[in-house]
Amino acid sequence: MSQEQDRSIFADIEGEEDDPEQFSAWRRNLRLWRETITEQFRMLIDDSLVLLAMLTLAFFGFVALAAPYIAPHPPTERVFTGGALIAKWIKPTFLGGDGSFLLGTTAQGYDIFSQLVYGARPALVVGIVAALMTVGLGTLVGLTAGYYGGYVDDILMRLVDFVYGLPLLPTVIVLVTVLGPGLENIIFAFVLLQWRTSARVIRALVLSLRERSFVKAAKVSGASNWRIISRHIAPNVLPMAFLYGAFAIAWAILTEAGVSFLGLGDPSSVSWGVMLQSARVYSAMTEGAWWWFVPPGSASRS
Repeated sequence: MSQEQDRSIFADIEGEEDDPEQFSAWRRNLRLWRETITEQFRMLIDDSLVLLAMLTLAFFGFVALAAPYIAPHPPTERVFTGGALIAKWIKPTFLGGDGSFLLGTTAQGYDIFSQLVYGARPALVVGIVAALMTVGLGTLVGLTAGYYGGYVDDILMRLVDFVYGLPLLPTVIVLVTVLGPGLENIIFAFVLLQWRTSARVIRALVLSLRERSFVKAAKVSGASNWRIISRHIAPNVLPMAFLYGAFAIAWAILTEAGVSFLGLGDPSSVSWGVMLQSARVYSAMTEGAWWWFVPPGSASRS
């Protein structure tokens, strides 16, 4: 047998030995992350308040998905009563109003209940997307700064200090005004500012974790920085990431409502902030139509 043939045989053998090893490493990492996430999720649902918050979020998620089947009228279409007369200022059903309008109608003839149901969609989109991006960016910065330290830590933390000097809602309003109204710009402005909190807390946690014995043992065994961060440190910061993710959802929904209340929301969709803005424009409080502004205000706070 020639040397060329021998080399090809050994190459095949090496390939067969390397692939299972790499595949096994990936399987171990995936199993570690799956077990970690499962364990943290079980810890979360053991807390009754956390479970209540998750059920509330799941309820609004169901309402957002099933909006076309729950809402009796399109949210941006005026409803009519008595032929060609637009249904204006109709009281809710429980206050003796028309039985077909559960929460009554607005001064423009829109069904309030339908707008409330459809308003869950932009609120959840902004809340969930902004929370994922905020926690992802903050966790990445915190892991990098805390693990590497030195100049990397100094540069990233000075950036965090700079962002901390910017107030959240006023800066978001300025950015959305410059970039233009829209949900994507609200999300971008929110993420640009809100990652700072999770980054600082996770960085402090990583500073403690990197001095633990299991991390030092991994370094001595020759593990790469990526392996140490992804396998030994990142799973241990998941609880903190989950916590700040929950905070980010609430803050993002409130921010979207506040920005939309000022008329800087998505003009093509109905949100709870847009409902509050319309109620202010048409003096719902002066008219005593509390059923117009109380439901969206309560929903955005929940």
